[in-house]
Amino acid sequence: MKTDDNISSITEKFEVNGKVGRKANNNEILDMEEISSSTYAKTRLRTKKKSVELEKGGKAPLKQLDEEPEKIGNSKKLKGINDLTEASSSKKMKKDTDEMKWEPKNWREILENIRLMRSKDNAPVDTMGCHRCADENADEKTQRFHKLVALMLSSQTKDETTYHAMLRLKEQTLIPETIVNMKLNTLENMLHPVSFYKNKAKYLQQTSKILIDKYSSDIPNNIKELVALPGVGPKMAHICMSTAWQQVTGIGVDVHVHRICNRLNWVPKATKEPEQTRVALEAWLPQELWGEVNHLLVGFGQTVCTPAKPKCESCLNSNICPSAPKNAKKLNENENNEINSQLAELLNKAEFKKSKTILKNC
Repeated sequence: MKTDDNISSITEKFEVNGKVGRKANNNEILDMEEISSSTYAKTRLRTKKKSVELEKGGKAPLKQLDEEPEKIGNSKKLKGINDLTEASSSKKMKKDTDEMKWEPKNWREILENIRLMRSKDNAPVDTMGCHRCADENADEKTQRFHKLVALMLSSQTKDETTYHAMLRLKEQTLIPETIVNMKLNTLENMLHPVSFYKNKAKYLQQTSKILIDKYSSDIPNNIKELVALPGVGPKMAHICMSTAWQQVTGIGVDVHVHRICNRLNWVPKATKEPEQTRVALEAWLPQELWGEVNHLLVGFGQTVCTPAKPKCESCLNSNICPSAPKNAKKLNENENNEINSQLAELLNKAEFKKSKTILKNC
């Protein structure tokens, strides 16, 4: 009995000591939590690794223990940088989306009015444009070459001048071989008075030689290879793809399209070069309209929205065009009011006749 009492007292002492030990450990942990996070992390890792090493009979290197909290700190920094990067990326994406959504005011109404004006009268581009310069009796390959030559001559040149130069060239059987074998001064004389005719004569001979050597006297069927030809720019290449290969690859922007797009504010900000206008226009204009917009705007620029003294007073868009003078807007408003009053009078007469007929039948 006495032995049992001794055993129970010893057991109680062990339990008390265990509780005191656990309490002491808990107090130490609470004290450590009040220290900075890096010191706390270091201490925890030291304690943990030291206990593991001691169990194995060895010692943990102090340097290794010190490096672990630094890794934790670096990972936190990286996370912060990643968060900032993600935030800036989302802002950029939002900005890009807003830019993609941009489109000019009243553009559908303006375009429909231009279609209507273009349907009334022919412009030079309709009868003497580059697509009209090819010999219709020639084979398809030769016709493609004719269209490319006409486009090369058309740069900063009126359609009438280009058309007549093409007539002179076609009298000599216009194929790449003829251009290559022709004397340069003879070719220059045939092109005159086309703008920059000397440079264009040189480009024509260089391009014709490439076509013979690389394409069996045909023309390339893609933008990349077309713009690689001497004297061929993006505008010519896109129009050539449309007229020669019946493929719409982009909008051909010449001086007329460039001028009109800036007058109508069809670009988010004013552009200085036709190529800048092309990029801006293609960014918002639906692709199904790319094929017609060049022809529409070129003819409109030749007849109504001319470079000097545009005919704003006769333009259907003068009331909504941002570049139209105020007096033209007033004139068109008066004309529209007169037309509307006439229409209203006619409708009233028609309604009166209709009601009269109904009464008669009753």
